[in-house]
Amino acid sequence: MSALPEITVFSRRGCHLCEDLIEELVLLVRDQATIRVEDVDTNPEWVKLYGELVPVVYYAGAEVCRYHLDRSAILALLNSGDNGVEGAAN
Repeated sequence: MSALPEITVFSRRGCHLCEDLIEELVLLVRDQATIRVEDVDTNPEWVKLYGELVPVVYYAGAEVCRYHLDRSAILALLNSGDNGVEGAAN
């Protein structure tokens, strides 16, 4: 049995967009992927990189979407069976 693909969400506490996106993502990818949530405020490099520009969703090291969940992009990536995100849009 192969490991589930991992989706990473960069977020911050108290961010309603982050909370909404994570909640929607959990429901969307149930049993198809694992979700790792990273608090940007725990890493000074992330604070510089993202600032207030959260949430940001990454899959296989590439940005998939920002601010709002791109459901079709996530589903396309999961259904492709490919760990790459070439051509993924924001």
